[in-house]
Amino acid sequence: MSQDHTFPGFATPDAGPEAPLEMLVACHGRVERQCATLMRLVPHLAEHGADDQARAAAANVMRYFDTAAKHHHEDEEVDLFPALLESMAGSDAVCIRELTDALKAEHRVLEGLWHAIRVVLVGVVAREPVMLDAQQVEALSNAYARHIEREESELLPMAGRLLGDAELEKVGRAMRERRGVTAS
Repeated sequence: MSQDHTFPGFATPDAGPEAPLEMLVACHGRVERQCATLMRLVPHLAEHGADDQARAAAANVMRYFDTAAKHHHEDEEVDLFPALLESMAGSDAVCIRELTDALKAEHRVLEGLWHAIRVVLVGVVAREPVMLDAQQVEALSNAYARHIEREESELLPMAGRLLGDAELEKVGRAMRERRGVTAS
């Protein structure tokens, strides 16, 4: 078994795929910052329209959710969830499967909420006179907050307890490959 991982609240800005669970927590912090940017963008667009600040913010948020957030979901669904399921036998796996299936379903909801907002951000970047729907942004932010809470209170502590160093290295290696990062 690997060493004990402390969750939630692990805050390492340099967390990377060498420490995959910590990287997932660090990504949650970045998601929260992107959601906060979207919340600030709602009144900014209403007051200033698609000015240079709005366009830059929209482009940055799109870049994040189109790449890093997408990779985050893949890290969990393709690598972490299967590793957890493989770590358990018999009826114990049922609990993990229920959790991972629920988190996958939440990923689809988050992706749908993001897509509706992304359409508007494309218009912002193109200097179109569009407005962000505050309720959509709030729905995305709240859904991510609930999802992050569940992952940090249930999934990641479980992964820290159940996965050994070899399994975590395998997850980290897949995370590096997904991002085109070579091992140092």
